[in-house]
Amino acid sequence: MENPAPVIGLDGRRHEARCSGFPGSDPRFSFWTRRGSVRKLLVYFEGGGACWDGQSCSFPRVGLPPEVPQFFDTQVPPGTDPARMDGLLRTNHPSNPVRDWDMVYIPYCTGDVHIGSASRSYTSVANPFVGLAAGQTLNIQHRGYDNFMVVLDWIRRQVRAPHQVLVAGSSAGGYGAAVNAHWIGMLYPGAQMHVLADSAQGVLPAAFDTSLPGRRSWNPQIAPWVFGPNAAAAPSGDLIRRAARSDPFGRYAQITPHVDPVQIGFYAAMAGGYGAGSCPARPEVEWHNRMSSELQGRAASQRNFRYYVAAGPFHMLLTDPRFYAEQSGGQTVASWVGDLLAGRLRGPAYEAQSNGLGHGQGGHWSNQACPGCLANWACPAP
Repeated sequence: MENPAPVIGLDGRRHEARCSGFPGSDPRFSFWTRRGSVRKLLVYFEGGGACWDGQSCSFPRVGLPPEVPQFFDTQVPPGTDPARMDGLLRTNHPSNPVRDWDMVYIPYCTGDVHIGSASRSYTSVANPFVGLAAGQTLNIQHRGYDNFMVVLDWIRRQVRAPHQVLVAGSSAGGYGAAVNAHWIGMLYPGAQMHVLADSAQGVLPAAFDTSLPGRRSWNPQIAPWVFGPNAAAAPSGDLIRRAARSDPFGRYAQITPHVDPVQIGFYAAMAGGYGAGSCPARPEVEWHNRMSSELQGRAASQRNFRYYVAAGPFHMLLTDPRFYAEQSGGQTVASWVGDLLAGRLRGPAYEAQSNGLGHGQGGHWSNQACPGCLANWACPAP
């Protein structure tokens, strides 16, 4: 649906859909839908980087040479068509566990991981590749949350009440899925909920989440009744665990490679301004060790959370052909997602949590990791 009208959202506020407004970009917002043959719903949040200050917002992703920094998508790219995408969106693949579901595809063009509701002015740095002079004012619309509320209003009016819901996203979309899924759960309280974040590990400097400029640039809409007091400052890496804790009958999961050049690149870019970790000269070491520790900690503390760690390096699996071929974690990702959706949690403790919609039935959905991929790396001596 192209350029949808403003709505009063499920939160009771007025929302208007728009993209970033970066100079020369198309500010119009669109989203895509597909009718399935079963009463099940996939809501997918697209990825596409982030921007939060004059430096990052001066370097959009517009097909620049690889040596040029590129931080965020400024518009819905012309020719976007989820029907031609692969992985979870490929409806003619026999191993796709959601091939016959209703689908809603939410593009990303606001630089705020789908959680922002703000208009910000930044002072640019020079970017000759896009004709941007140093000192130019950039008025950026961080309206990812507003866009989601507009899409959610369409879902509310058009989608028959599903028995199952999968809220998924890749990269920036993984954060959008984790933070916004509860609204879809509120819309369909009788549905069996699943949340899946791909390549969105949340390994960021702690100061980024509390700083302006930083995550506060977006006026992040992070619900305190789901994510706890002072939710707007909650660590990015802890958001999905908190969401899982608030929804004990839902199932929450993350997929990540053990080496992800994109996630490592964003961590390194942020570390310069917000503080590096224990291995400042080697951001890949710091990112990997935190990824491993935090994933295992989430799985240990939340029994409705699981992870799949694949052998990297790469970025994003859910809309890639590797969704059906990658099995370094012990089974294909497609099969593992199928287990997630089938509700095959292990042990009698889960059966006691059953809500009559398949929770806790049987036992195959388990944590998966490529051999040695969760082992800590040593930080080289300076």
